[in-house]
Amino acid sequence: MTLTVLATGPRALLQDEGRPGLAAIGVGRSGAADRASWALGNRLLANDRGAASVEVLLGGLRLRAERAVVVAVTGAPAPALVDGKPVGHNALLPLRAGAVLALGTPDRGLRTYLAVRGGIAVDEVLGSRSTDTLSGIGPPPLADGTVLPVGPEPRELPLVDVAPVALPEAGVVTLRVVPGPRDDQLADPDALFATTWTASDRGDRVGVRLTGGPLRRRDDSELPSEGLVRGAIQLPPGGEPVLFLADHPLTGGYPVVGVVRDADVDRAAQIRPGQPVRFRPA
Repeated sequence: MTLTVLATGPRALLQDEGRPGLAAIGVGRSGAADRASWALGNRLLANDRGAASVEVLLGGLRLRAERAVVVAVTGAPAPALVDGKPVGHNALLPLRAGAVLALGTPDRGLRTYLAVRGGIAVDEVLGSRSTDTLSGIGPPPLADGTVLPVGPEPRELPLVDVAPVALPEAGVVTLRVVPGPRDDQLADPDALFATTWTASDRGDRVGVRLTGGPLRRRDDSELPSEGLVRGAIQLPPGGEPVLFLADHPLTGGYPVVGVVRDADVDRAAQIRPGQPVRFRPA
């Protein structure tokens, strides 16, 4: 079975659970930016845990099923049409042979996930089908005309037809933060939590750049490079923090003044440019 990509929208990538355990050789984990939405699609379809899906940025994806297949759309609520007829999110969607699925632009959130029963079965790179946009490791971004092979159907059958889940936030997004390890570098440690930040349009899968403030350091002395994790809030010289996401670098020399709780990082991956962001102590 295959799916043929007719249009990609702003960007469409293949993502799974990433490449854990390779940081020692300089390879980041990568994987789905919103892991909860990606995992929900696979659970609906009874896929294996690590099945690859399509991560769609701000809608625009169109693809054709060359044979009958079942898919699910999760994450940011991009209006979905099958052969011009509206269909739901977070639900099983059977596609007949020749059917065309099209995703519009979501009115909230940033990333939509298209999962297919059997998963996308392109070749793995270092044990994963994820595209790491920082290192370039993994499959290339999808392009018009890309043919996506679909893996064999899993033995398990889907248990539910639809999953009721909350939509991504449309207003202020409040994220829980564990201060440190370098919050002592801040001239005013409370400023990180007292400021309402705004997501910049310069963000990507590497991180969300935040405007506002700016934060001031006690001094501008350089620090030795230290390890970075998903959710780290790094403070560059300009004083406007960067919240790192799935394709974050492995090390950095600017101070990390806080780390977003892992349970909130998926929500951070759905923050749109211009959306207000607040931090609160975890």
